[in-house]
Amino acid sequence: MTEYVRKVPELNLLNAFSNPLEALEALRTLSVDLLFLDVQMPEITGISLLKVLKKRPLVVLTTAYSEYALEGYELDVADYLLKPITFERFLKSVDKIMQRLEAEPKHGITQTENSPAPTFVFVKDGTKLVKIQLDEILYVEGLKDYVTIHTTHQKITTLQRMKALEEQLPADKFIRIHNSFIVALNAIEVVQKNEVEIKGASLPIGDTYKKSFKEFIEKNHIQ
Repeated sequence: MTEYVRKVPELNLLNAFSNPLEALEALRTLSVDLLFLDVQMPEITGISLLKVLKKRPLVVLTTAYSEYALEGYELDVADYLLKPITFERFLKSVDKIMQRLEAEPKHGITQTENSPAPTFVFVKDGTKLVKIQLDEILYVEGLKDYVTIHTTHQKITTLQRMKALEEQLPADKFIRIHNSFIVALNAIEVVQKNEVEIKGASLPIGDTYKKSFKEFIEKNHIQ
């Protein structure tokens, strides 16, 4: 499953667990949109884990036993994958999930009403996951299926689409100004007619983003 996830640009693998108790602990802090959950696990089953999650992301159950399908759907799982899982079937499930996430952009553990706002994101850098504090991000630069995150002390390039990363960033702190650029409000040093300046970099404001950017800076009292 982890290899399948890594092959799909829309997905960003935050972690993989064989111990459900460790997964439960991580789910309390990670910003998660989608959980692939095996039914058969040590300690507790995937069904039991699902029942104890108070705030859960979209869930895809994976198992070799078809009899769990009904119980899974009663728990409102997004999809059910029967082993052995082919990559073709996996892609169909991902497409279904992406459509649902776009229809419910606020779905997810850390985006619920009673949850604290996230202060960081995890992104994949090669074979490792890197934790990036949101207040260290200056701007994000996109190129096809890759994005480069410019921070106060480093640049990280990751295989991810701009839209997917944009949805992880708080809308009150970050604004998309161009098809290829997302900027942090606190990092903006100069605003001109068609560009902003951040740490010596001049970033263009695209025509389709000018109105929303103007409203954004007015709302945040930038004169």
